[in-house]
Amino acid sequence: MRRAKISIIGAGNVGATTAHIAAIKGLGDITLLDISEGIPQGKALDISQAMPLEGVDAVIKGTNKYSDTAGSDICVITAGIPRKPGMSRDDLLKTNTEIVSQVSKGIREYSPDSIIIVVSNPLDAMVYVAHKVTGFSKERVIGMAGILDSARFRHLIASDLNVSEESVSALVLGGHGDQMMPMARLANVAGIPISHFMDNKKIEKIIESVRNGGIEIVNLLKTGSAYYAPASSVCEMIESIVKDKKKILPCAAYLDGEYGTKGVFMGVPVKLGSKGAEEIIEIALDENEMELFQTNAKNVKELMVKTGL
Repeated sequence: MRRAKISIIGAGNVGATTAHIAAIKGLGDITLLDISEGIPQGKALDISQAMPLEGVDAVIKGTNKYSDTAGSDICVITAGIPRKPGMSRDDLLKTNTEIVSQVSKGIREYSPDSIIIVVSNPLDAMVYVAHKVTGFSKERVIGMAGILDSARFRHLIASDLNVSEESVSALVLGGHGDQMMPMARLANVAGIPISHFMDNKKIEKIIESVRNGGIEIVNLLKTGSAYYAPASSVCEMIESIVKDKKKILPCAAYLDGEYGTKGVFMGVPVKLGSKGAEEIIEIALDENEMELFQTNAKNVKELMVKTGL
């Protein structure tokens, strides 16, 4: 059976960590691409030398040439500048639009049948850029954000209640920004609503922490942004696609009327399988939630216009 070919464009912290986790999980052969000579090659060699210890057979290659990514099944875009203290995700728009556009052209040329997972920020706008430049169908261009935000939500609930992380289920919808939508009314511990365990004041505090989860790490690191949890989130998506698991995961997907929204990529529950975003799961939102979702969509559309594409 042929192993999936996974290309990761951007060998920084997120890209290299994604390559490492994907290799350990045996998700496929991996090509790590970056414009910096020696960086992807060195990191790929280091990861390769860890594989005997992990009991995994995989080919892991570092390169500076898009031709080495040819025929990829999945292309992950992590390339771009990271946030620094004082910066919002939106501050990255101009520079990362140019970078993601160039990457998308390389993917379009060498892996025209691939599924793209975008990680670069501002996430929702960058998924739009990749979709626009490649011309790929909406099912084959997906953004990673909701999984990460939901994982942060789950962790904060589990930590506060001193319960297993595995017992907590939580969902974050909307854009990957300050107005993201942690769905507190759907969050539960072993099926029991979190409102059974904590009052509204505590829930609101956790929601605020979810929204600030990324910048909190940026402020602590000072020279970069989160990468362990984002990489794990990407691998969750890769695994569902290459194994056709059809997991329901919150991802930035193209909305064509779902949730009363059209022509924009937003975080919603998606069935991920071998064809990509195979189905968008539309859950009922109350009046306040729908209003916030529409505000999210308006903000994302404004960013889309600013990309100039």
